[in-house]
Amino acid sequence: MENNKATIETLNDLVQINNDRIKGFEKAIKETTEANNDQELIAVFNNKILESQQLKSTLAQEVQVLGGDADTDTSVSGTIHRTWLQVKASFTGHSEKSILEECEFGEDAIKKAYQSALEEEGLPAYIRDILNDQKSIIDQSHDEIKALRDSVEQSH
Repeated sequence: MENNKATIETLNDLVQINNDRIKGFEKAIKETTEANNDQELIAVFNNKILESQQLKSTLAQEVQVLGGDADTDTSVSGTIHRTWLQVKASFTGHSEKSILEECEFGEDAIKKAYQSALEEEGLPAYIRDILNDQKSIIDQSHDEIKALRDSVEQSH
């Protein structure tokens, strides 16, 4: 049972950082709309929001299977270092590059959170598999945001 409790806490940390990520990308959409209304970039951010909603849904399901209650809010405390919340408050300059830099910083944070969760001892193998699958989605997402940021840097 103690093991379940630790697993539930780890999963809820990841639910929360996905909530943070959703809020961060919502903020990025707002900033992009105000800056230059780049529809392609807004579509990318919307895809990231959907991605996090799906990841979160899977995590929340597992929390319930383990007998816990899924967290529905954004991060306040917890064992995993999370910084997406800071990101959504810190967009500066409204340039496409600065928005993408902040998003990349947030993606770095969620990658670390997943890595940290995977290093937790006592995670059931099937949970570890789910987290590994989700981490590869997050890794791809990070690389996409980074590539977008790099392409903006080269075009200016």
